[in-house]
Amino acid sequence: MNPGNDIEQKPPSMPQLALGKEEKEGAGTTPAQQPEEVEQFQPPQEGAAMERTREQQRTRGLFRRTAQTVCKFMKRICEEETSVMGSMVRAYSPIFKTKTSAALLDMLVQEGPSNPKQVPAMVRYIHQWLMANEQPEYNVYRPLLDLAEAQPADVVMALLRVAPSCDRAAMAMWKSIMCSCRTAEPAMLILLDVLASWPEHSTSTADGDCTAVLALAATVVMWKMLQVPCLPHVVTVHFPRLFVHLLFQVLSSTLDTPEAVHTFWKGCQQQHGLATNPNSFAVQTLKALLCRLHYKDVVVALEDKGAWDTLLCADTLHCAVGVLAREMRHASIALCSKIAFYLLGLLSKDMPCWDLATMAFLVEILECLAWNEWHERVLGILSKNLQSECRDRHRLALTGLLVLGKNISMAIRMWGLHTRLVELLRENDSDVVGMSIILLNCLFPYNGTKIEASLALQLADMLLPLFDSEDSQVQLSSMFIFRDMIDFSSEKIKTALKSHVRRSLLPLSFHCHDENQRVAKTSRAALHSSATFLQRKDLQEVLQLEQTWSFGVLAEDRRRAPEHLRRALLYLDSPQEPLRQAAISFIGMAGRHLRGHKRELQRVCQALEDKAEDISPAIRSQALETAFLLRALERPSGSILGKLLHEFRGARRKRPSLWCCVRLCCWTSEES
Repeated sequence: MNPGNDIEQKPPSMPQLALGKEEKEGAGTTPAQQPEEVEQFQPPQEGAAMERTREQQRTRGLFRRTAQTVCKFMKRICEEETSVMGSMVRAYSPIFKTKTSAALLDMLVQEGPSNPKQVPAMVRYIHQWLMANEQPEYNVYRPLLDLAEAQPADVVMALLRVAPSCDRAAMAMWKSIMCSCRTAEPAMLILLDVLASWPEHSTSTADGDCTAVLALAATVVMWKMLQVPCLPHVVTVHFPRLFVHLLFQVLSSTLDTPEAVHTFWKGCQQQHGLATNPNSFAVQTLKALLCRLHYKDVVVALEDKGAWDTLLCADTLHCAVGVLAREMRHASIALCSKIAFYLLGLLSKDMPCWDLATMAFLVEILECLAWNEWHERVLGILSKNLQSECRDRHRLALTGLLVLGKNISMAIRMWGLHTRLVELLRENDSDVVGMSIILLNCLFPYNGTKIEASLALQLADMLLPLFDSEDSQVQLSSMFIFRDMIDFSSEKIKTALKSHVRRSLLPLSFHCHDENQRVAKTSRAALHSSATFLQRKDLQEVLQLEQTWSFGVLAEDRRRAPEHLRRALLYLDSPQEPLRQAAISFIGMAGRHLRGHKRELQRVCQALEDKAEDISPAIRSQALETAFLLRALERPSGSILGKLLHEFRGARRKRPSLWCCVRLCCWTSEES
């Protein structure tokens, strides 16, 4: 056995830690002082000499075998065809617990990888070394950081592949990488890319390994990093993007979790005792992130509103995202703007449900965004979703467009949506209809061209029922649009609109008595435009005199009396007492034209008598008195006229509103 041959196989930079005790002592002496040479001139005792020789042979044999293993390992790791799955590293695992392994590791990094393909294998070696040495005496983190600085993508992907569930050794390596200013930034960016690639991310490392890495593995890493006492600064810097990717993973795992993810997750549960489902774990990680970044109030607020549970349901997750956005907006507007930047980037992905959730977030923070930077892009997204058949998309798109419509330049560009908005007025959804009409009202002043006749007729059909909406904003918007449409319509459209304008007179007359003064004022202005459009001078004169009972003019129209009465009956159930009172008064005046129409008269009288249960005593009395008078139309007038006049002379003094009934008596007397 020739030790010199073994030493020659050792690379030049082999540290002394790899040598045996005797070799290290000998290395520090001069040739003249070497003990072995002195001992050659001393006649040793025979038994001691034999024992010493055997001990030296054992020591040198151990060193020879270790050196051969080291050299063979060095030769394999320097080969270009480095093993993909780390089988080579596992083959040499017996040496990981020896002192030689530390020297070997130091030697590998000092020499540096001669080829980038060696980096993943070296990462696997470091991981195996840490697994074998629970409390390592050797600093493996310096070589790890050197590798991560040189080849960050290879190091991160190799570590995710070798320890996807982030065991003890992997966590030590992640902490070293994420807490170093040399490696934290590039490593974090790679982790974010993996997080965003649900369910798996595939990137080939330098050794040709393209094994897919589950995005959930990166989430496990982030969750464990959020548990460390000193949070890495890089997490704070990239909080908006990390927030978006974690939210994205919550939504994606709620919608679909492949079998491979379930299998991986069972292993994580056994190792770490984590949440029961991948989406619940993603929510848990998102909560931890918010708490570590001092947004615990947001977590508590969502907890109180049940939004975290709602986030785990595919049908309601967009609602929960909207609640989350509102709470984040209250916490930090600047942060919401940064989150919006990444959300807009994710909208390019073909994931309809993610688009819906993204819109829910954007709509809630839209007012916080700078106009010139964001709103042009958001307009395109909202316009696209307005064409969808999904009702939830309609609501979100309309909500966002209402915010954009407050800006004049945006409202001008949005006029092209008016055709679609008119179509949405047919929806059986009060929210969609209400927002559509309000948005149309915002856009109408900025229409660059006249609307087509067919669209004007369709719009008029949709507007008339909205005059009676319970939402005052919808009422006002519909009246404003109706007024603008008839004031600025072309001659061709005016001819087609006449019938619709005639139908508007009665509801507008009634709403002149609306309890909401804005509605009453707007209704009067629209009624004046309608009277001018129809050239009804009689109605114009009444309106100019500001007489409140303008509908009396309409009651004179014998030909349209049955039609007017059918519409007036609907107002008997109005929640507003002034409108019920106006309806009864109109019915009393127009009902005289029903003489000879027994069936219609019976129906009207029955409707009036049903108001005997009205909450208002004045309405009850007025309705019964009007019904009594109308029923008297079928009786001989001479026998009862005197009695009626006598009764209503006293009633007029106490209830001036019944004067219409006295006029009815006079009309009855004249006709008889």
